[in-house]
Amino acid sequence: MTNEAIKEHITASLPSAAYDETGEWLTILVEPGNWMQLAKSLRYSSLGFDYLFCLTCVDWKTHLTMVYHLSSTVHRHCVVVKANLDRNDPVIETVCDIWRTAEFHERETFELFGVKFHNHPDLRRLILTDDFDGYPLRKDFEDPINMIKL
Repeated sequence: MTNEAIKEHITASLPSAAYDETGEWLTILVEPGNWMQLAKSLRYSSLGFDYLFCLTCVDWKTHLTMVYHLSSTVHRHCVVVKANLDRNDPVIETVCDIWRTAEFHERETFELFGVKFHNHPDLRRLILTDDFDGYPLRKDFEDPINMIKL
């Protein structure tokens, strides 16, 4: 399936989606409130994005961006979905009920960036202790031991 066909399909159900084709894959830019609608469309429609192979977050100092990499094992196409979040209250809907691989990645992103995944069934820390203060992958995190400032 071509990028144009994917864009047409998405725009039909979500006209507010924006696109960036400067990278290797088609990038879809979506508002956090529209993420669940788009995720279901990507997974359960004829597009068949049945595999979430990467989920991460990027700290831009002014906001956080959730980044999802999806592929179709049937059609062999890939897309990237990005959603900008409020840095002071980063919340987005979980997609672990759509792509099972998201469950672990969302927990990791919660722990290291502070993003809250609404309706996640088990949002708890994986690596850090429960009393750990801060989010180590945010650019404003100060580590007194390593003394690295970004």
